[in-house]
Amino acid sequence: MNPKVTRRRFIKGVVASGAAATTTGMWYAANGQNRPGGAVERLIRINVNGQMRSVDVAPQETLASTLRYKLGLTGTKLGCNRGECGACTVLVDDVATYACSVLTHSMKDTRIETVEGLESPNGDLHPVQQAFVEELSPQCGYCTPGQVMAAVALLRENPNPTREEARHAMSGNICRCGSYDSYLDGVMRAVQLG
Repeated sequence: MNPKVTRRRFIKGVVASGAAATTTGMWYAANGQNRPGGAVERLIRINVNGQMRSVDVAPQETLASTLRYKLGLTGTKLGCNRGECGACTVLVDDVATYACSVLTHSMKDTRIETVEGLESPNGDLHPVQQAFVEELSPQCGYCTPGQVMAAVALLRENPNPTREEARHAMSGNICRCGSYDSYLDGVMRAVQLG
């Protein structure tokens, strides 16, 4: 006998298979066993903006997707989604990284920082953010979070860059509006505010 497949049965089957996949992974972890060939754990913990966050992650899920759609950190923008525009730039262990080009599963033992994590506990802007405001660096603002994160990475590595060093460090971030000089002015002001 072939029971009729209804929408309700289909949805129950999908939910049951997802629950089975998740609990199977938890069983392996609880019993200290390795997963069978090629299995990837779904529920992982990552350090984002100084907090350990548990998140259910698909095997091929990018960090940008996890940050935006699972953790609600929408400051990380998706532009090209192939590592060319820099809109999704975050810091991974203080290194500017395109979040659209790394898998979330590879981030388990790292420290991730997004633009939301730059604000001080009392609400003050980071010096780079403040400098960008003072210099009126953004135009449409879409690329601004990525520009901010690239500038923060630069200034952590080199607190007193030349304008040419700043230009080179920021070159991985595309601005649709062509506001490159304004962003460089912001970086140089951040050096003074530092």
